[in-house]
Amino acid sequence: MRRFTVLQGKCAGKSGWRRAGHRVRATMWRFGKGIPGERVSGYLRQARGVLTFGILSVNTVFWFVPLMTLALLKLLLPIAAVRRVLTRWLMRLAENWITVNALALRGSGSRNWRADNAASLDRNGWYLVLANHQTWVDIVVLQVALNRRIPLLKFFIKQQLVWFPLLGLGFWALDMPFMKRHSPSYLARHPERKGADLEATRRACEKFRHTPTSVINFVEGTRFSEEKRIARQSPYRHLLPPRAGGIAVALSAMGEVFDAILDVTLVYAGGPPKFWDMICGQRVDVTLDIRVLPVDPAIAAGDYQNDREFRREVHRWIGKLWQEKDARIAEIESRVA
Repeated sequence: MRRFTVLQGKCAGKSGWRRAGHRVRATMWRFGKGIPGERVSGYLRQARGVLTFGILSVNTVFWFVPLMTLALLKLLLPIAAVRRVLTRWLMRLAENWITVNALALRGSGSRNWRADNAASLDRNGWYLVLANHQTWVDIVVLQVALNRRIPLLKFFIKQQLVWFPLLGLGFWALDMPFMKRHSPSYLARHPERKGADLEATRRACEKFRHTPTSVINFVEGTRFSEEKRIARQSPYRHLLPPRAGGIAVALSAMGEVFDAILDVTLVYAGGPPKFWDMICGQRVDVTLDIRVLPVDPAIAAGDYQNDREFRREVHRWIGKLWQEKDARIAEIESRVA
């Protein structure tokens, strides 16, 4: 344990005070030298994280109030044309929220995000966005990188997140569909619930037909990890096997409305980061590779639930897409290494 020297009593003459001063300065020098620079740097990083999180929280509360006001007004008004106008206003509020979040993250020094091939995107178009999923940071990166380049991203949200403070109601106000996934054991006991998720997806997509929208689907259904890849016996090196049901239903509900499919590949140099590390200033180097693909009528006009041959066709299509994505991830990793 380090100690400060405490001087007691009187020092005789000038030489006594001089010797006392030397002892105090020497003790202070030893104390200062003993503080590790890494510890000070760690404290500063944590303080930066607290400050950035505070800014993000205040920004969320600030935009939450007008968002909920417009959402309640939309709920009470039965006029379709007015509700469509309010939907656009709600989306603009959400885009403003994302813009301020982006400025806060830039101020934290964590951002180095590159979106390749984004120049041809249309803010007033309809898109189905397919992306790989590695970390919760993916959502922030996609929101910031694509904000105002395409319409506001609409995520399929787990039912439990409706209770998340502020954000849960915000997701509801923005018409983001809530999904309740059932386990195989539950479906075995309640076969009548089979296909309920797909029907909820269909109803949600029908609401998106009247306002430019970007529907995003994390096709793997969960975040990637090496343990999950092995457990699921994935044939891909960097991806989990894709789940095609949500894509097929979205395309069958809105296939003729979508202008294109955006195949987005996320690659983090140094591995996927944690959200707290990012807002503490950890540099996040991420590449978003965007491919704009046409909507294939062959996979947009079938009955995924009841037509076995159509399901096979959809699986072949998404399997080919996933093989290309796996190879692209390997190529990007070798380029940024």
